[in-house]
Amino acid sequence: MALQQTFRNVKKASRKLASMTDEQRNTLLEYVAAAISRHSNRLLEANKRDLERMDASNPMYDRLLLTPERLQEIAASIRQVATLPSPTGHILKEQTLSNGLHLRRVSVPFGVIGVIYEARPNVTFDVFALCLKSGNACILKCGRDAYDSCQAAVALIHDVLQVAGTDTDIIQLLPASHEATAEMLNAVDYIDLCIPRGGKQLIEFVRNTARIPVIETGAGVVHCYIDKAADLSIGRSIICNAKTRRCSVCNSLDCLLIHESLLNDLPSLCEPLAQKQVKLHVDACAMLALQDYYPADLLIPVGNNDVWNTEWLSMQMGIRTVNSLDEAIEHIDTYGSGHSECIVTEDQAAAKQFQIMVDAACVYVNAPTSFTDGAQFGLGAEIGISTQKLGARGPMALEEMTTYKWLIDGHGQIRE
Repeated sequence: MALQQTFRNVKKASRKLASMTDEQRNTLLEYVAAAISRHSNRLLEANKRDLERMDASNPMYDRLLLTPERLQEIAASIRQVATLPSPTGHILKEQTLSNGLHLRRVSVPFGVIGVIYEARPNVTFDVFALCLKSGNACILKCGRDAYDSCQAAVALIHDVLQVAGTDTDIIQLLPASHEATAEMLNAVDYIDLCIPRGGKQLIEFVRNTARIPVIETGAGVVHCYIDKAADLSIGRSIICNAKTRRCSVCNSLDCLLIHESLLNDLPSLCEPLAQKQVKLHVDACAMLALQDYYPADLLIPVGNNDVWNTEWLSMQMGIRTVNSLDEAIEHIDTYGSGHSECIVTEDQAAAKQFQIMVDAACVYVNAPTSFTDGAQFGLGAEIGISTQKLGARGPMALEEMTTYKWLIDGHGQIRE
């Protein structure tokens, strides 16, 4: 119960935030972006303390890492959010009933959004920008690995808010403790929505524990199917980009499915992966195709241990041979997480069947899953990738940060 006062303060601040104009919110975002550039050393020093406590071989290390370039990207993303139209105050539906009552359904903020995340300090700024722009206050709970970085980020934002005369309780960071997590997930009267960003274990814990509404995001077991009608030059570049562009993020490739008729082409498809030292967990057919062409120390046969449902978050990947499009779809249905899936094919019928039958938030044809990102979709920063079907699905940006309410205008009507 130690955090009850913090929750009350944020709830109270959210009501003030709802009355702030879009111009005022944009100005604050510009101030925060400028402060990131001006005080980058302060943020990097805090991040360095976190990095020193983590093994560099940990898959989360890259997510935790801040660099001057990444800070500039974060600042640019915040500025972009400031240029986007406000998602609130839109009339989504309007009608006048026969009795003269005038009804409007209008987009409004949720109020207070709680976000639980792991070693991702950039999330602090992304969440703040999206929440402020959409009129929501936010309560953040980061992991211990990123606490110094996130604490420095929130302190920087608080400095900006204080100078601007804005209530600093529109954003608060909770202690990095299990007790704080438990209190947050039970803050029924104060937090309107909780969004976990992290691995499967974190998301399942939040879903199974929370007494407040939850939108699931993040966990991705991502596939690319190389169809028998694939353009192999396209497939080669897509596989490499989806796996190695940034292997620690949720849209990175985890499992390559290849049609059995293309096994002779598998060494060529995987050649760029060898250059990047990607470790491959392969079935028997793929092993035969690769064993004389791919580095032996990077080839691991898949035996009794089932690796197909693994989200690697590192330079590792599975390869499985299938005999048809239907078998590829069946594999994805069995092991996929509903995040992002891809087919490489020149067969339009196969592409259409794949997009219809595969149940995921984002389904690609001849493009890598690395594009699953709010900024890449033209949405500005994102708060996460929703893998559920009720409400938001896919990249959650400004529009997904709102709900709606009905406004009814009458002139003395009474119900018979």
